[in-house]
Amino acid sequence: MTGMQDLTGGRELVMVSNRLPVDRVIAADGTTSWRTSPGGLVTAVEPIVEQLGCVWVGWAGSADEHIEPFEIGRMRLEPVDLSRDDVERYYEGFSNGTLWPLYHDVIAPPEYHRHWWDRYVKVNRRFAERVAETAAQGAVAWIHDYQLQLVPAMLRELRPDLTIGFFLHIPFPPRGLFEQLPWRRSIIQGLLGADVIGFQRVPDAISFRTIAERYTHTQALGNTMVLPATADAPGRTVLAQEFPISIDAAAFAEVARRPETQQRAREIRAELGDPKTVMLGVDRLDYTKGIRHRLKAFDELLADDEIDASEIVLVQVASPSREQVDAYRQLRNEVELTVGRLNGEHGTIGHSPLVYLHRGYSREEMVALYLAADVLLVTPLRDGMNLVAKEYVACREDEQGVLVLSEFAGAADELKDALLVNPHDIEGLKAAFLRATHMPQEEQRRRMQGLRRAVHDNDVEHWASGFLGSMTSISETRAAAQASGTPEGATGPVSLVPQAFVPRSVGDRLRRIATASSLLVATDFDGTIAPIVPRPQDARMLPRARQALEMLSAAPGVRVALLTGRSLGGLADTGTGGEGWIVSGSHGSELTGFDVSGITGGAGGEPTDEESDRLDRITRRFERVLGSEPGVRLERKPFGVAVHTREVADPEYGRELLAAAVEFGVAEGLHVREGKQVREFSVRASDKGTVLQSIRDALPAGPVLFLGDDVTDEDAFAVLGPDDLGIKVGEGETAAAERIPDPAAAAAVLARLVELRTGIVIGSD
Repeated sequence: MTGMQDLTGGRELVMVSNRLPVDRVIAADGTTSWRTSPGGLVTAVEPIVEQLGCVWVGWAGSADEHIEPFEIGRMRLEPVDLSRDDVERYYEGFSNGTLWPLYHDVIAPPEYHRHWWDRYVKVNRRFAERVAETAAQGAVAWIHDYQLQLVPAMLRELRPDLTIGFFLHIPFPPRGLFEQLPWRRSIIQGLLGADVIGFQRVPDAISFRTIAERYTHTQALGNTMVLPATADAPGRTVLAQEFPISIDAAAFAEVARRPETQQRAREIRAELGDPKTVMLGVDRLDYTKGIRHRLKAFDELLADDEIDASEIVLVQVASPSREQVDAYRQLRNEVELTVGRLNGEHGTIGHSPLVYLHRGYSREEMVALYLAADVLLVTPLRDGMNLVAKEYVACREDEQGVLVLSEFAGAADELKDALLVNPHDIEGLKAAFLRATHMPQEEQRRRMQGLRRAVHDNDVEHWASGFLGSMTSISETRAAAQASGTPEGATGPVSLVPQAFVPRSVGDRLRRIATASSLLVATDFDGTIAPIVPRPQDARMLPRARQALEMLSAAPGVRVALLTGRSLGGLADTGTGGEGWIVSGSHGSELTGFDVSGITGGAGGEPTDEESDRLDRITRRFERVLGSEPGVRLERKPFGVAVHTREVADPEYGRELLAAAVEFGVAEGLHVREGKQVREFSVRASDKGTVLQSIRDALPAGPVLFLGDDVTDEDAFAVLGPDDLGIKVGEGETAAAERIPDPAAAAAVLARLVELRTGIVIGSD
């Protein structure tokens, strides 16, 4: 990792978490020392700390004991004292009896006790005071996880000179669940004390912003929360968005390459009896991890003779967790009873199909287990990320092995080449287990190559750079605003970068439409307001464009419409959309945010039975013909299927594949649409021009602004009149009246329209 010091601007980094990143070691002679603990947070931030050094504030793990500050490596550790009563009420009670089950979709029922909450407040105050006492002037304080959600606001009150970040390592619940919490407003206000709030997934960030608007006097402009000035504090902005956590992939790969690690992997397989297949599960013993579901599926496969107990071993590592909590003690009892019964029914004197290990292991031993395992099972019922999945992938330089991954783990957003499963679906789990054990080596290689690209492209340095870089940027913005006397939250984020260039001819035409009593602002997504990226699922709208569209949507007399070739489901994966937006997907076949009764031309509604049957047959044919081609991605949509070749290594071969797909589509009588490295085949005729015309016909009369970059956007440009404004983004022939170079310029156009319509200036990205 390089350049990390720049991410804090040379300022002191203060890490804050419930537990210090160390465990006490007592030698045989009674002497005490400390060693780095193997937890997920520690694994993730270890390379950051090695580069930057830090002060770390947290509990040392023992109740009713005072421990003086000490140093280990590049860390200065500042222990926070907790009593036995603190542990019972703040940690085991509110943190793990209330927040943990609530934030994990109420897999277990949360308990709400006022004395738990009171202690949570007191302990959070103690953490905030300790940070305030120890942090250097202007330091960067990075607070971690659900146990400390009140600390940001408390710390801001005590030390307004600090730059404060908060990262939530577990899921943030949807509004319907979070609203059950009696202290919901206090939690939100506590988090809003941070300058940057990070979440694992896009839906988590969206949920938080929605709830924050509901329960506090804040406004969400894209990923930015605008807090108005009060009598006690100036206005300011808070960035609340996804920053998916990752691992030091290179470090895991280095351990996997060591000869002693590879020898240990061979020894593990020999100790297991050299079975044909080794499956591995690695989890904390927690009810969110889906261990019971996993064992049930494995048990049924053995009972039905779908797998041979003599040829397969499932190794389940379940590290101890919260053993003082009743729900966890009960889970351990259930799992251990299941293990005994399963081995009793299916094992032999010399062989047990299930090996259960209730303890933690060193990184070296875990890497050896990863190398020994043919299949890794990561099937939580709900998980913020799950770094075990990424560790397994990072270790498999042989490009072999299969990852079975729950779609409810945050890692599923990035690791699309895993076998994704719904862990509640036992039959689906069994099918995935069977497919994994019989997967051909070439398919394993193809999938693992994609998984490894995802892990290495989004490693821990990428995560830290995104989060710490955002904190530093906000700190510098605030300093510049204070120096210039500009209130930070007065009109949204302060712009320190010159506005992107808007051609004069475009500016003149924007002025003419900006004052209309009714205005429709419509835009394409990919290549227009979101830069083209190698993996379409990674596309994100430029923050400036999102903020402009949010503000336009809130302006009187303005409607915002997003017209895209993506399906609505695919668009939702990018976190795109806003309150009051009209969104049309699949080139007009899908529609939301608008009364479909006023729309013609095939928009909205559901596929007919005949359309669904035809689409199923066509999709199966495409999967047989193109599904195994490296780099080809097939996207099923409600009314069609899209063939993407953006990730095909050889562009010429990609064009050949698209030509073959078109030939088949034409022969089947499908409606074919051409895009950039994509062809879409639909069973229903629709296009952006038809849906745009239908939308404007159903709205009060007024001009239309439409921005688009693709061939499919020409249908929309074709229906514009002399009072409308069509803007082509990028190269290519077009019927649009104006042209701009790229998505950044499109964001500038939208920002200029906001300025002309509302008087508010939006800064550059």
